[in-house]
Amino acid sequence: MKRKTVSALYLLAIIGTFTACNAPKAEKVGGDGASYRTIVVSKSSQTLKTDYTAKLQGRQLVEVRPQVSGIITAIRIREGDRVRKGQTLFVIDQVPYKAAVEVARANVKSAETAVAAKRLTADSKTKLYEKQVVSEYDLQMARSDLASAEATLAQAKAQLTNAANNLSYTEVKSPVDGLAGMIPYRVGALVSSNIAEPLVTVSDDSEVYAYFSMNENRVLDMQQQYGSAEAFLKGLTDVELVMSNGQPYAQKGHLGAISGIVDTKTGAVQLRADFPNPDHLLLSGANATVVIPTVLTDCLVIPQAATYEIQEKKFVFKVVDGVARSTEVKVFRLNNGTDFVVENGIQAGDVLIAEGAGLLKDGTKVKPAD
Repeated sequence: MKRKTVSALYLLAIIGTFTACNAPKAEKVGGDGASYRTIVVSKSSQTLKTDYTAKLQGRQLVEVRPQVSGIITAIRIREGDRVRKGQTLFVIDQVPYKAAVEVARANVKSAETAVAAKRLTADSKTKLYEKQVVSEYDLQMARSDLASAEATLAQAKAQLTNAANNLSYTEVKSPVDGLAGMIPYRVGALVSSNIAEPLVTVSDDSEVYAYFSMNENRVLDMQQQYGSAEAFLKGLTDVELVMSNGQPYAQKGHLGAISGIVDTKTGAVQLRADFPNPDHLLLSGANATVVIPTVLTDCLVIPQAATYEIQEKKFVFKVVDGVARSTEVKVFRLNNGTDFVVENGIQAGDVLIAEGAGLLKDGTKVKPAD
């Protein structure tokens, strides 16, 4: 019985020793307070970027339609071709229009002959009237016949001009430089000036416009930042574009226009950013994202980790004489996702708790971490 008691005591001693060796050690906190990483507030510059969904459109998007009726006899471009201003795109049956020109030309010659004959008569009557051979009535009639013949000639010439114009319209030309779209018609199709679909659409994409909307208050902020709407337009020259595949566009653009009307339903204002498109990479009708920079100079920037929020108000812990003091701050409405720009509540030179602010209590003694 005595041996069992000794063995049991020995076993308990071993278990106690093992437990003591593996127990977690409590962190010792010095009398001057716990250690926290701190930052010293200083002034710097910050560029904040805001994304806006945009729709791209070429500088010009022209629907090419025929000005005369007829059957398409030739299509001289392919879908997607790059075309030049004045280049012939389609040819409409020219036979009836050439015939109309010949008829009009013959009418002009006939009218010219009639005018020549009436002029001879009028000149003859004038001489005879001077010799008192014919009456004044005969002279006036001759002159009236000449004027009528001249009017007929003018009308014939106008008809010739119109016929020649109609003939020229049988060659449908591109009004602008650009990229041709799809062609819904083929050779043999009957077309006219009132067709539902255009022969082709030509997009002048040497420069591309990105249309997007911005909140009314944001527009006012930007205009006040630059001083006026005109200065806002001229000053915003580093606008970026992200294409629909998520890749950034190499060329930077500038703000081209601001609508003077606020949409009463959405409270938004439409804007236009202009981008050069020398390689024709941007396509009219495509979706993209416009990135607007906001440059702030001489401002106070702190990490978001240094703040905590209570009832939509932001606070920081300012270290004053080794004690953490909760301080409310007002931050700029935009941020880059990691930092805040502070408008008031702190000043340059203040020492803040850099992280873990939400775990502290006001009045906690702290010391900078090594």
